[in-house]
Parts: sequence; structure tokens; C-alpha cells
Amino acid sequence: MPEARVASVRPSNRPIRWVFLDRDGTLNVKPPEGEYVERPEALELLPGAAEAVATLNRAGLWTAVVTNQRGIALGRMSVEDLDAVHQRLRRLLHLEGAHVDAIYVCPHQVGECDCRKPQPGLMLLAREEHPAIDFAHAAIVGDAPSDVQAGQRLGLMTVLLSDGEGDRAEAPDADHVVGNLVQAAQILVAEPGAPMRRGDDPGV
Repeated sequence: MPEARVASVRPSNRPIRWVFLDRDGTLNVKPPEGEYVERPEALELLPGAAEAVATLNRAGLWTAVVTNQRGIALGRMSVEDLDAVHQRLRRLLHLEGAHVDAIYVCPHQVGECDCRKPQPGLMLLAREEHPAIDFAHAAIVGDAPSDVQAGQRLGLMTVLLSDGEGDRAEAPDADHVVGNLVQAAQILVAEPGAPMRRGDDPGV
């Protein structure tokens, strides 16, 4: 399918009000290449991840997970298995005073959809469900160039998590490159302007 890139529409000076987070390697320990988090007990939060999400929560930022989970298409896990994994994710965050407002999943094989990152379909789905979402005031955080590319297609602020130069070379246009989600959260809550209050649900 076409890989046309949409020109960025981000204003140069704007508050961030909506945040999309990748899952594996951003919130939880990433499984080895070719493996998947197939069972709840296999999901382990990265150090500081819950603290970072709590920082976004306290600032009133609507926060959602957007994750590719091709293991479903490959028959490695079922939708029910994935739901159980996400129940554990929510529970672990809750135990540390944090939460995510929504989780969006691409379960498809490569090339079969428009929602598998680097395609932007998961974020477009979020806006269908919450029409107040304004991509000019949104950000995506992830550990892969595909996260950055998905955000760029919609004009989001992009934050790449990387402890080296390899990912940076593949995503040279990321707005920020930091080492972990705690640092990313600090950037997002420091963006100029007043954030939404917790009661300001973007779906209203």
C-alpha cells in the first residue's frame, strides 16, 4: 500500500493534550525479536514506566496505548490472551497510581491493513472514537522508527526512545530522542500552554 507521507501540521509552539504510547519497549520489557508477550505473567513494566504514565495523568493528558500485535495473525495468541495481557498492564499501572485511557491494537499481518505502524490507522481510530482529538496537539512516544513515522504522517510531535544511535539513524526527523519514558513524559508535560483538566474527556 502507498507510503505517502503527510506534511506536518504541528504549530511550532503548542501544548500537548493527547499522548499515544507504544507498548513493547516503551511501557514493558520488549520480548526478543520474533517473540511476543503471549501470557499476562510475561508482561513486566520497564523501570519508571508507571511513574511516567502517572506524570502524564497528573498533568491531565489523555493517554492511550497503540501497539502492533502480529502474534494474533500468526496464531501465537488469541484476542482473549491479549486482553488478559492488557488487564495485567492496567493492573500494574493502577498499583502505582497510573492509568491509560484506551488501548488500540493492530492484530494484522504485515501489509494487510492501514493500522499497523508505521501506518497511522490506530490513531485515526482513536480520533473516530474521540472526535475532539487534535493531532496538532498530540504526541507519540515509541522505541521504533515505525512509531515516529506513524506520528509524522499525522503531524504529531514524535519522541523516540533510544539509548544508542542505531534507531536515531533510521528516524532522523524525530522531534526528540531520549533514553526512557520518564524523560519523554517530562518533555510532554513541559510543552507550553495549559493542559486539559482530567474531566475534559476528548470524547465529549
